Amino acid sequence: MKNKIPNKNNKTFTNVDPITVEVIRNCFASIAKQMNQNLARSAYTPIIYEMKDCSVAIFDRKINLVGQSSGLPVFLGTLGPAVKAVVKSYNISEIKEGDIYIINDSYIVGSHLNDMTVLSPIFYKNKLIGFGATKAHWMDIGAKSPSSATDSTEIYQEGYRLGPTRAFKGGKPEKDIIDFLMRNSRLPKSIWGDLQAQIAACRTGEREMKKLYKKYGTDLIDSASVSIFNQNENAERQAVEKMPNGRWKSVGSLDSWGPGGDPVKVVTALTIRGQEMHVDLTGSSAQTPGCLNCGLQQTIAGIRLAFKFVIEPQIDVNEGSFKNLKITVPERSVFDAREPAACQHYYPHIGLMIDLFLDALSNAAPDAVIAGQPGDAMNIMITGKHTDSEELFVSGEATGIGWGAFQGSDGANGMMTYGGGDLKNFPIEVQEHRFPLRIHEYRLRPNSGGDGQWRGGLGLIRKYEVLKDSRLSTWFERTKTTGRGLLGAGNGKPAEVLVEEPNGKKWNALKCADVAITAGTYITVKTGGGGGFGLPEKRSKNAIIEDKKQGYIN
Repeated sequence: MKNKIPNKNNKTFTNVDPITVEVIRNCFASIAKQMNQNLARSAYTPIIYEMKDCSVAIFDRKINLVGQSSGLPVFLGTLGPAVKAVVKSYNISEIKEGDIYIINDSYIVGSHLNDMTVLSPIFYKNKLIGFGATKAHWMDIGAKSPSSATDSTEIYQEGYRLGPTRAFKGGKPEKDIIDFLMRNSRLPKSIWGDLQAQIAACRTGEREMKKLYKKYGTDLIDSASVSIFNQNENAERQAVEKMPNGRWKSVGSLDSWGPGGDPVKVVTALTIRGQEMHVDLTGSSAQTPGCLNCGLQQTIAGIRLAFKFVIEPQIDVNEGSFKNLKITVPERSVFDAREPAACQHYYPHIGLMIDLFLDALSNAAPDAVIAGQPGDAMNIMITGKHTDSEELFVSGEATGIGWGAFQGSDGANGMMTYGGGDLKNFPIEVQEHRFPLRIHEYRLRPNSGGDGQWRGGLGLIRKYEVLKDSRLSTWFERTKTTGRGLLGAGNGKPAEVLVEEPNGKKWNALKCADVAITAGTYITVKTGGGGGFGLPEKRSKNAIIEDKKQGYIN
């Protein structure tokens, strides 16, 4: 007799053979991957089609996560709350095939308003079977400054803020909504183009999910999903149970909540008891008067990312994940911002929290973690008018950093932050073709990684020349709490940003907001390096020789 699998609704499904379970698991993952590929292929702006500043996921009819693609990990944990918000607002009975919904409210979906979630319901034989969801960065949504406002003090300055909104009804656009989105952006073509790309991704998910349900049927897929969820939960519980019980705490601070602002304290306490892990951020700074804040869902996604780094990282995330992870976040803190807090820079404190999580966990399992990184996106944005037209250009990018070393290996060089995940660098050829910029230097930053038995990863050096009068915004963090070394190793070097004007004036620009710069200005960016791992005197002579040979150290 076949086993029966109970689910949370007290129904039972016939157990599916393990091979079919794995086929369905991988079908979910494949569908999500196809969605993400189509989004990147058809996007209008290079921040999506080159940098891959986007993510996708698919859910079943109960809004259980069944599949997701590689992308920005800090996006992935916020797609479920977006779908739930739409369902709560419109009710299942109002949601029809062909509908498209959008939402970007920071207090609902976590990140800044530029990150627009676009989702669609999926129907098979006139019955709702799930949802496809995408999230991508829109370059301009009408903030007080072009693209984004890094000196914002209220969310109202950061662009249009949308709760659950139906943009297409039954496959036809809601013209007043589309008009509003484009009319209130300095880059209406990119808004239309990137929205269409996200819709194309959703339609891909709809098409492929229908094929899957046609092949296997709802009951069998439901049964396989329960098995998949249970496998994840059991694996994560067993992994935590193998760790020593205890409570550990790590504290750090960000340089400031904005240009000229005060430091921002981040506290991360970690407790392991049996099969459960508890992360507590009590003691962290209250929500700030600047734009360094995020909604609660973004914080939950960040903590889950930290957890997944060390707890069964090889297993894909789904609805069965994180059942043994408990989270405490103080209300109205920098991690749980409430109206009217600005949220443009939603990530720096998340990145530091992840570092502190790993630092705390190193007391229990040093072999399972990496040393610290300067967990900040190291953003530089140059805006202005194109040389041959009056059309606005926005060159916005996140810059690679050095990752921390770990037991048995040096840190990775010039990689994106924890939260950046699959984010790519911005190719020089694309920048020089699309914008009035020239890149004079792009290389690894020697000596930026912390010393250790295993060396910290190196940051980058990138030197820009501005060819036309423009405006500059930057956000470079973690000069106070750099990439920490572990087990006696050295810390990584902090970031530096130098602006050299044609008149000879030089100034440091770790953080600046929409500052006018003239043609002929040079901007040299040096990103931070990762911490080392283990005592420096234990590093092998051959490794030191190779470092010098490669130019990693002088």
